[in-house]
Amino acid sequence: MGVFLSEWRENEEILGRLKAEKIGVFLVENAVYHAVIKSPLIEKQNRDYYVLTEDLQTRGFTACDVDNINVVTYDNLVDLMMNDYEKLIWL
Repeated sequence: MGVFLSEWRENEEILGRLKAEKIGVFLVENAVYHAVIKSPLIEKQNRDYYVLTEDLQTRGFTACDVDNINVVTYDNLVDLMMNDYEKLIWL
């Protein structure tokens, strides 16, 4: 399951209740700040995290500002959506 987050706010509880064999969390728009500040909300418990390069750059950051999270382009994102995740949701 691929999960898109544009804001983290109240979605932490919902994200914690999601059950799937494979969960990928795509941090887009303002959610990229959680990747940059190394937010404790980002846990590696059976989840893969991705952050969009374009959204980082729009906010004045680069891939060098992110640790332990996959930095991807829109092209990579489309490949992940089509090949790795059967279901996609937006929180």
